[in-house]
Amino acid sequence: MKDIMGMMKAASEMKGKMEAMQAELAELVVEGRSGGGMVTVSLTGKGDVRGIKIDPTLLKPEDAEVIEDLIVAAFTDAKGKSEAEMQRKMAEVTAGLPIPPGMKLPF
Repeated sequence: MKDIMGMMKAASEMKGKMEAMQAELAELVVEGRSGGGMVTVSLTGKGDVRGIKIDPTLLKPEDAEVIEDLIVAAFTDAKGKSEAEMQRKMAEVTAGLPIPPGMKLPF
């Protein structure tokens, strides 16, 4: 019975930490860059786009396809950074819990 109470307490603490982490991720902003920094995409920790910056020298009609590719690359870079930060924070929250390898949280 003592084990169950300990598990309930640990689960309650983890829930609080998860909620705090979710709030932190909503406030976190990461930037992805491409084209040597000529295109920058800003995302929240939850993957919402906050902004896109394009170097004015790229804004020529004949370069539209290049710009589109750079935006996709910058978004991919920012998304990867956001996911890495989320995994790092999740590891902090779940430290010491017996979670099976490969299981990703939140579900």
